[in-house]
Amino acid sequence: MERLGTGIGWRPEIADAIERMPGIDWVEAVAENVCPGHLPESLLRLRERGVTVIPHGVSLGLGGADRPDAGRLTALAERAEALGSPLVTEHIAFVRAGGPLTASPLLEAGHLLPVPRTRDALDVLCENIRIAQDALPVPLAVENIAALLAWPGEEMTEGQFLYDLADRTGVRLLIDVANLHTNHVNRGEDPAEALAELPVEAIAYVHVAGGIERAGVWHDTHAHPVPAPVLAILTDLASRVSPPGVLLERDDNFPEPTELERELMAIRGALAKGWARSAASGVPAREATALRVVGVPEAQTMRVVGVPEAQPLRTPEPSKAVHPPRTTAAPPAPAQTSDPARQRLALAQAALLSALVAGTPVPDGFDRVRLGVQARALGVKRSDVVAKVAPELPVILGESYRAAFLAYAHSHAMSGGYRRDALDFVGQLLLSGGPEDAGARRELREWWLERSGPAPRSERPAVRLVRATRRVLQRR
Repeated sequence: MERLGTGIGWRPEIADAIERMPGIDWVEAVAENVCPGHLPESLLRLRERGVTVIPHGVSLGLGGADRPDAGRLTALAERAEALGSPLVTEHIAFVRAGGPLTASPLLEAGHLLPVPRTRDALDVLCENIRIAQDALPVPLAVENIAALLAWPGEEMTEGQFLYDLADRTGVRLLIDVANLHTNHVNRGEDPAEALAELPVEAIAYVHVAGGIERAGVWHDTHAHPVPAPVLAILTDLASRVSPPGVLLERDDNFPEPTELERELMAIRGALAKGWARSAASGVPAREATALRVVGVPEAQTMRVVGVPEAQPLRTPEPSKAVHPPRTTAAPPAPAQTSDPARQRLALAQAALLSALVAGTPVPDGFDRVRLGVQARALGVKRSDVVAKVAPELPVILGESYRAAFLAYAHSHAMSGGYRRDALDFVGQLLLSGGPEDAGARRELREWWLERSGPAPRSERPAVRLVRATRRVLQRR
């Protein structure tokens, strides 16, 4: 695959501005927000201009204990084909837990949660990625995530974990330098050490985003400007490897287009600074190379212009090297992960997620304070997303909406997506006798009745019959 260049995350709120921005070589769209049969006109116009569009999934849960859902994989494949994308991307994370492996209710996080860096988790993740690679029509790249908390008893650093993952599966890596900064602040992990251990030649592209620090905790908001420490990590990365593409992410609190253009200029400047540093050292930045992808035909593997196919991947510097040399060809896939490994991971993830979203006891070994911060952050995110998918609720409840939702979320896990979450919240609020205002309670009841059935009340047979009868009687 040829180099991507500089890109920006496509969002409907800034779609018009992106079309007018100079120097945008490619965009990334959240896969779950794109319908293959009804692509947004903005994306179609960008594609007609030759702008590459890459679908970025957020709900597959490749780091979960269960094997990837076939329906979700099919949906991701359909989006890649509809957009003519050269690859698709997802996250090294789990987003749900529970279910048959634990004989407990299935819980949804509504968020990307970290996978423990253990051999069990790595074995499961490798198998899940191979399943995904077999189901997708183009190569897959996976992203390192930001985390507020750390798992006890981890057996590897992030760099070691990602190195082994790429070595065993041939998967490409999407490196988010903002997430490396987040993990530096929240978990004390040195970004330079992570970069030194990474198989940088396996990088498909790079994410850059902003966040904010509150009470010593860094929140990866994607709603604030890119800070200087994140750009410094990007410069360090660029001094080690020339990434095929770099993309600015912004998901909320969108600034004026000129501000986004300034951030893109700062990103280009950080890259140039890294390349200049590499040139000054006499050691040119390496190039990302073609990787064999398990289950993907050779013609679909990614190549970078000017790099021979047979060029082997370099190992980290001797002082940092912790792995044997890698080659471009992925080794044969080992036997499937044993069910005991999946079950151990399932029990651990279910216990953590239940503590975060259902108020159950904190599992042994976790930082209770930090877990509480994560639980509150998940509740706030749920309330914000529910307010977007059901904007009538903040209007009906007014200033009491946030407090009422957070009280509900403390002991009620999400089990079926955000629209289901909105219905469950209102149903629980009505069952508990709230809200106190009779008018608001009546409006909520009507809202719930309208949306809780298989079809809107206005479309249900009984309602249509009543309305038809009324019209007949009015004519007499």
